[in-house]
Amino acid sequence: MMTTRITARALCVSLTAFVLMSGCQPAAEPFLPQYGSIDILIEDAQVIDGSGTAAVAADVVVVGDTIVFVGDAAFAAKDPRIVRRIDAGGRVLAPGFIDLHSHGNPLETPEMENFLAMGVTTISLGQDGSSPDVEELSVWLNEVDQKRMGTNLAMFIGHGTLRERAGAGRNPWPEPEQMARMLKMLEAAMPHTFGMTTGLEYNPGLSASEEELVVLAQVVGKYDRVIMSHMRNEDDDQLENSIAELLEQGRHARVHISHLKSVYGKGSARAAEILGIIEAARADGIDVTADMYPYTASYTGIGIVFPVWAKTREQFEFAKADRREELEEYLRNRVAARNGPESTLLGTDPWTGKTLAELSFELELPFEDVLIDIIGPNGASGAYFVMNEELQTSLLDSPWVGVCSDGSPTGFHPRGHGTFAKIIEDYVLQNEVLTLEEAVAKMTSFPARLLKITDRGLIAEGKRADLILFDPQNVHARATYPEPLQLAEGFDLVLVNGVVARENGKLAGVRAGRVLKPEST
Repeated sequence: MMTTRITARALCVSLTAFVLMSGCQPAAEPFLPQYGSIDILIEDAQVIDGSGTAAVAADVVVVGDTIVFVGDAAFAAKDPRIVRRIDAGGRVLAPGFIDLHSHGNPLETPEMENFLAMGVTTISLGQDGSSPDVEELSVWLNEVDQKRMGTNLAMFIGHGTLRERAGAGRNPWPEPEQMARMLKMLEAAMPHTFGMTTGLEYNPGLSASEEELVVLAQVVGKYDRVIMSHMRNEDDDQLENSIAELLEQGRHARVHISHLKSVYGKGSARAAEILGIIEAARADGIDVTADMYPYTASYTGIGIVFPVWAKTREQFEFAKADRREELEEYLRNRVAARNGPESTLLGTDPWTGKTLAELSFELELPFEDVLIDIIGPNGASGAYFVMNEELQTSLLDSPWVGVCSDGSPTGFHPRGHGTFAKIIEDYVLQNEVLTLEEAVAKMTSFPARLLKITDRGLIAEGKRADLILFDPQNVHARATYPEPLQLAEGFDLVLVNGVVARENGKLAGVRAGRVLKPEST
């Protein structure tokens, strides 16, 4: 990798705010005199700053939670106030990754080690239309902040949760007072959240009309927040309709496609068509973006293969009794279209690690009967091998598509422990789909701009010190489908808000993450 040393002129400019200067020469010792101590000096790093520009050889100084200097700090070699020196030895120093779509309960697993191990320093929760079912989300966030997390948190309010708390439930047309309650709760959440998420393939979101979503979008847009959407249908033949529905909301607020995929779509040409829709919308003034994860299997509840009229317990029991043959036929066709029962890997005990085909063989039942009589629409979750590698890889060509894990500390899918390492291991080094600088930008400054987090996502003076140190050749995603909870390797040092959170494969014992606050409007 070609690198350059920051020039003396650039050094002089970067020091202006911090060092007394005479004739463009560094000040005499002590270094950065306005600071009582210098907490961390990282020397001899290849700095990939997150902007997408080429790496440069530089040193980075951290005071408290802030980066105060980037450049050649050789003149600080004898400064006695440096608490810790870290010799990067030519390894890459990058901003901590920001995961645009995450899951987990920070009150149950506050360490979030699976994220830290793959270089993630900020996660986003409240996805797929589901956020904590609490009266005041701000109170819950304060509890999280007091307990502390291993990572930072960017929180969203879930549309489905709003529906449930407003009493609308699965009613396609909420009563006026129910809609008023939704709007009031959404308004109350906006000062504390980065936007609203929808899960239109799940109950109760699947009951929502386009009109309802547009009304809610107007509130989100008023605060310049973003709507992140698990769209109504990700099947290839329904994708255009799903995106069109989101773009209508995009006329009132910024919109974002969560985990962009085409279920059973194939090829780079199809990817180009999908990206063309995004480009055309942006040209029309709609601020739409997307993210994706680098796996060809999705992961969600088994209800994804059931028809809309048999997803809830009540609907299912009725369909089982009165529409059994129709339900069986639907499941046969639906699973076949999704590459067959051998492409569904169950992740819920007592069937964890078995495919639907294997379970069908063991029980000597047709797989549709297994789904109806043994599992049911709410009885399991699983990984579904329904995506095409060429198509999914091609989606990363777009400057408007970032990276997410859609993973959690406990989910039975390797994306929760491997995503960001896999991007470097497979998409940068092995297949050369992206340069390392491009990949880092997609995982740092891109999500920071999308969320309007202005103090993170870049290595620059004044930014928060969320930093990761690694040798790209040593980065490996160890998580697999049979063993999805294996931590990633290769991120030697992870700083969160200037504090060492994880080092040499072990947690440092200090949780330094914060609940982030959105910019006021």
